[in-house]
Amino acid sequence: MSKARALRLEIRALRNSKHMFKSARIKLTAWYLLIIMLISISFSTVIYNFLTSEFNRVVRMEKLRQKGLWNPPKTGMIHIFLENNEIIPERSVLVTPPSVEVIEEAKNRLLYTLIVINLAILGISGALGYFLASRTLKPIKDMVDEQNRFITDASHELRTPLTSLKSEIEVNLRDKNLKLADAKKILESNLEEINSLQYLSDNLIKLAQTHQPNGIKFEEISVETVATQALKKVEKLAKKKNIKIETAINNVTLLAGRQSLLELLVIFLDNAIKYSPENSIIHLNSKKSGSSVIIAIKDQGFGIEKKDLPNLFDRFYRSNRARSKKDTGGFGLGLSIAKDIVDKHNGSINVKSEGGKGTTFTVKLPIKN
Repeated sequence: MSKARALRLEIRALRNSKHMFKSARIKLTAWYLLIIMLISISFSTVIYNFLTSEFNRVVRMEKLRQKGLWNPPKTGMIHIFLENNEIIPERSVLVTPPSVEVIEEAKNRLLYTLIVINLAILGISGALGYFLASRTLKPIKDMVDEQNRFITDASHELRTPLTSLKSEIEVNLRDKNLKLADAKKILESNLEEINSLQYLSDNLIKLAQTHQPNGIKFEEISVETVATQALKKVEKLAKKKNIKIETAINNVTLLAGRQSLLELLVIFLDNAIKYSPENSIIHLNSKKSGSSVIIAIKDQGFGIEKKDLPNLFDRFYRSNRARSKKDTGGFGLGLSIAKDIVDKHNGSINVKSEGGKGTTFTVKLPIKN
């Protein structure tokens, strides 16, 4: 699969995802509106029924009063002050209730007001609902987009060695004069591709494990102990290139995942060895800073270009010069796994690199999570 085709597949997946989430956003907005309007209309109905019942009661009282069948109770004296401050007794005051026409007009105005209010709620809720639907779906959309990119990239990486295996086997099967020595070379080449596939599958499993909620078991561990174990794992690779690893470990005990921290150090040390020239030196340092521990891995390699730094921790990302699978045998998953491990520990990673002067990865981890 060519890079162009992989890019086309990724663009197509992203378009499908965008269309799907636009439809989901509209549906979610519709549900928001339905719930809000049901509540609003229900309250409006209750208010309208209550007030109209009061209006109707006043109308009935007025009709009874006009027929002489109802007189208001005498409750004492109503103090009504005229311009000359004279007080008029209650029985001499005739209070005229609103006419039936006025009450009917008030009921109509009430209904009109409630309709306008509900229409305003509909418009405002529609705009806010569409905005909130977007905010609600954004984490899911980002996850699906990332998953689509991951599947596209993983398919591309898997297809390359599989295509190589298939082509090599098919070509040599058609060779009727294939010799034993040539067959052994083919098997050795195939074994390299299989090892490459195994390396990729192992890294994919590690990447999946770091995303599990309970994928890391936190315990009190010594940075010095884990660093010693990591150095043993990369010892053979360093000896092949005659690379010396100098350490300055300030022994600090922190709450972390033992296997995860070991994997983190191995990834950075492995990268430093791969991208360093022969007969060079790698520095591994750690120190306590406040409530955190800072671990730094510095190499003397050819460095990383500035344009590659923002994407350095992306899955399957390799720069043209520093992340070439042909030269190092990598798939661009190591730093992505390292970033996930650091994130799980609520830490941070800083990268400093200068062309021809090497690269320094600095990891800051809290002593207690």
